[in-house]
Amino acid sequence: MFRFANHLSIKTNEGVRLHVSTVSEMTTITISKEDYLKAIAEAEAEGETVIPATLAHWLSVTRPAVTFALKRLIKDALVTVKDDGHILLTAQGREIAERTIVRHHLIERMLTEIFGMGWYEVHDEAERLEHAVSLAFEKKLAQKLGHKNTCPHGNGLTLRSPAERRKRGMLLLTEAEPGLKYTVVSVYERDRKLLEFFDSEGLKPGVKVNVSSRNYDGTVSVSIGTHHIRLGTPAAEKVWISKS
Repeated sequence: MFRFANHLSIKTNEGVRLHVSTVSEMTTITISKEDYLKAIAEAEAEGETVIPATLAHWLSVTRPAVTFALKRLIKDALVTVKDDGHILLTAQGREIAERTIVRHHLIERMLTEIFGMGWYEVHDEAERLEHAVSLAFEKKLAQKLGHKNTCPHGNGLTLRSPAERRKRGMLLLTEAEPGLKYTVVSVYERDRKLLEFFDSEGLKPGVKVNVSSRNYDGTVSVSIGTHHIRLGTPAAEKVWISKS
């Protein structure tokens, strides 16, 4: 388990300095608590209403395990649960979640930028390493890699809700207007097989795409240069784009 007694400060490309503070009074944070808090923040960022069933699916655990974990998180004032079962992070809970997300992003960047791993494979590796990294190593990584606001999948250090992404001019691939050109901004990163498929088709952050049509069967036809792809709704809904 971890006891935080420091903080990590990172300046993003948008000029915002992200201070991921430690929890006061040396609160003990276990790996399990970090996993739950990070899962809540990530699920919110993907537009999900977080309830116990969401966490059971997200973390591949049983409902009784979620119930037990929530009791501990509520006791530690890290989450609150509304009468309808909706789970919300407290200010302290969000601090810890963001701290874990920063560490995760730094590890993903290390794996791609230093070790040359594929962008589609670093999420799973970072999930395994994020709890083993010390504050001192985090700071060294930040110094080595420099300031960057996004991970290899295009997702920001401060995870945004779908509404916040749209305020910044982003939209889902399923919402694109046929005949227009777009740039892939980010993709949700949890599905390794989907990321491998995107990579094999050349669909990744920074790539220019032309939306040919939104089809009657719910698929979206896009082209990357001379390469044509037809994506089903479940895949297209994992891709955020912006007008080129």
